[in-house]
Amino acid sequence: MSAGSKPGFAEPLRNSEFRALWLAELSSVIGDQLARVALALVVYAQTSSAFLTALTYGLTLVPSLLGGMLLSGLADRLPRRTVMAAVDGARALLAGAMAVPGLPLPALWSCVGLLSFAAGPFKAAQMSLLPEVLGRGERYEAGLALRQFTTQVAQLGGFAGGGLLLAWLDPHVAMGLNAGTFVISTVLVLCGVRRRPAARTLEQPEISEPSDSIPHGSRGVVVALFGLVLLLGLYIVPEGLAAPYGREVGVGALGVGLLMAADPVGSAIGAWVSTLVALPTKVSTVVALAVLAGVPLVACAAMPNLAVTLVLWAMTGAVAEVYVIKAQALVVKVVPNRRLGGVMGRMGTAMYCSQGLMIVAGGAVADRIGPFRTTAAAGASAAVLALIVGAGWWVARSRGATRSEPISAGRKRDHHSLPRTFGTSPRDQDRLADRAVREEAAPTRSATHRGQYGG
Repeated sequence: MSAGSKPGFAEPLRNSEFRALWLAELSSVIGDQLARVALALVVYAQTSSAFLTALTYGLTLVPSLLGGMLLSGLADRLPRRTVMAAVDGARALLAGAMAVPGLPLPALWSCVGLLSFAAGPFKAAQMSLLPEVLGRGERYEAGLALRQFTTQVAQLGGFAGGGLLLAWLDPHVAMGLNAGTFVISTVLVLCGVRRRPAARTLEQPEISEPSDSIPHGSRGVVVALFGLVLLLGLYIVPEGLAAPYGREVGVGALGVGLLMAADPVGSAIGAWVSTLVALPTKVSTVVALAVLAGVPLVACAAMPNLAVTLVLWAMTGAVAEVYVIKAQALVVKVVPNRRLGGVMGRMGTAMYCSQGLMIVAGGAVADRIGPFRTTAAAGASAAVLALIVGAGWWVARSRGATRSEPISAGRKRDHHSLPRTFGTSPRDQDRLADRAVREEAAPTRSATHRGQYGG
């Protein structure tokens, strides 16, 4: 990679460990989408109940929230490669059980719920392992962008291809194929990713710092980023309103399908664009992108036609994708590796939960004020709340700088301790936080990535 150039999708793919992780996730995503279509067909064929069919679909999503909140810490306490392989092995067995013809519905629902529950620790281990594989820089952001791009494409292709495949393939066979994708993922992780010790044993905490703490100046950044990612659900509100919105625009089923696809398509474009445009990885950048992502939705108050709406929704999806990538990169920048699994896992869970809650809330509001105004209100609310979060973060950090006491001249700092990230200007805090992360990651990175990054 030439000096000054920004790495694209090809750069992370040169890393063999990343390729294994990427292919493992891609195979699982495709299998999951195929299984969701198959489950809907199986349950509806047995019950003729739209409610039970929707309940089954919900079980493929909701339990992962609980798993993410409760079990994300395993990605820090145990070797991350081991967590991923063990979880995917268990999911292969559960998916295989789901493929048994004639399985009673309670047993089927139990398998679906447990399979979804296990996704929480898997994602936490995967997301916290990526910085160890790619480093905490632009290569990591390029890897995130590639993952997001291919995941969006795989989800779109999985639903469309799954429907075509299940037109002639028995649904139980399709669920068996899903079990096979988890086996493939397990093999890829075990064979393609090298062994590493658990993060909390690899990085022993300093005497002056609790084992589960985050550097003082970074805590406000993490809190602000949690607030910003919770807003992601507001940008997804239009996707849940596609059917009533399409009716108001005067389009049929095809138009509704295009509306639902607008955000994922925009997200894929945004992931690609993020590898072309160099933006600083700072809280102010994430805030600005979060505000900008809401603006196209506000324009829906003018009741645009289908073509204009598709462009507006895709623009929101693209900008929101870039801000999510930047937020994740900033978390990796400021959170110590020994805490990264828990923080990333819970942040992903919070992001996921906000989408479901905001879609439900958006539907309730749309019944009162209509889909156009609800879409515009979601965009405006997201922009305003992002500004509030950003202003709160800046004020809190400025107050911390003002109130902190200077270090006395005679007081010596431990050579191995983290630098203080308060008592200076906000700009100085950014520099000190960056230095803290570099110092903490240096032993691991020099041993692991020296050949690749010239450390």
